[in-house]
Amino acid sequence: MSSVNILNPLSRGTDYERLANRFRPIFERIAEGAEQRERERSLPVEPLRWLKEAGFGAVRVPAEYGGGGASLPQLVRLLIELASADSNLTQALRGHFAFVEDRLNAAPGTERDTWFARFVAGDLVGNAWTEVGAVQIGDVVTRVSPDGDHWRLDGEKFYSTGSIYADWIDVYAQRSDTGGDVIAVVSTHQPGVRQSDDWDGFGQRTTGSGTSVFEGARVEAGNVIDFATRFKYQTALYQLNLLAVLAGTARAIERDVARHVRERTRIYSHGNASRVADDVQIQQVVGQISALAYAAEATVLRAAEPAQWAYEARFGNDREDERQANIAAEIESAKAQVVVSELTLRAASDLFNALGASAARIDKVLDRHWRNARTVASHNPLVYKARIIGDWLINGSEPPYIWQIGNGPQKAA
Repeated sequence: MSSVNILNPLSRGTDYERLANRFRPIFERIAEGAEQRERERSLPVEPLRWLKEAGFGAVRVPAEYGGGGASLPQLVRLLIELASADSNLTQALRGHFAFVEDRLNAAPGTERDTWFARFVAGDLVGNAWTEVGAVQIGDVVTRVSPDGDHWRLDGEKFYSTGSIYADWIDVYAQRSDTGGDVIAVVSTHQPGVRQSDDWDGFGQRTTGSGTSVFEGARVEAGNVIDFATRFKYQTALYQLNLLAVLAGTARAIERDVARHVRERTRIYSHGNASRVADDVQIQQVVGQISALAYAAEATVLRAAEPAQWAYEARFGNDREDERQANIAAEIESAKAQVVVSELTLRAASDLFNALGASAARIDKVLDRHWRNARTVASHNPLVYKARIIGDWLINGSEPPYIWQIGNGPQKAA
């Protein structure tokens, strides 16, 4: 065993079936209530509590610290299984697993070990990076300021995915004293943090992606982290979460279309059988949907492999190997995004070819699959990802690892 493994054990993977079997009964319970939560737009507070109590948030923590020791491809497989039960929950955990990954990449020490212990105890982390209002691109209005032996955080964020369910929030902010960009990790269990469930998108409606307001929120001294130390493949990891949402949605479509065809009793006079389940054309539609779901999942799992390479290379002694791993993580997650978005959206639309007009009834909530997939596919616009892939292939231009959103430059009067 290398000295790295002795001093800094890494999460290289575990027995996947044994790990997944810990959570599959919970996934089944989550799936049972998914349609009702969608009809009522009720937040999945209890399902997330089940996952917390089962240790789901610690599956990437090394086994030596009490976690699951899962590799990134194994985490993505689990997230796909969860998303097939309820895609909102996988996305709600997006910020959590990104912060876990950042701590996995941190230098060994007391502060990192403290976070590992929190994850194993069930603590969840949300995120709040996007500024609210008419801010210029690149501007960071949220401030963290020295305040005696700690810091205070002031600002407002939107797209705070998962934060309404979390114990901590990973907040992108700027230091008031130096102007440096940082991550301020703030506890939600204090009066200085206010959160609203005001995400009004037509899909992924219960991800907790609303507004977070910080007014003099206390941040402990060790929880202000220089953003420059953030792990390099973070954008790829965030994208892998959304890809898992899409692949899980495709699996849910496959499951639901087969069930509804199996249970359908009404037929068309110009159909091909006395039972819809025996109609060869309907069977073909279901088979094609299944193939789309298969291709989506296979693509996502393939795209997760370079991220694991990047994680392990972080602790090697070959800087060029690490650089190539980070490039591969970004490029392959981008390729998957371009393809998987189309596969899942097609499956979500083809579902209705097998079921007819009655499938459009609101009470069936089958439209949620298309709405959810379309919403997720709108993140990190895939047209830009396709361009980045092309630029890399043609010109060897290294992909951007960090990007921002905001108002463009104002035109002169």
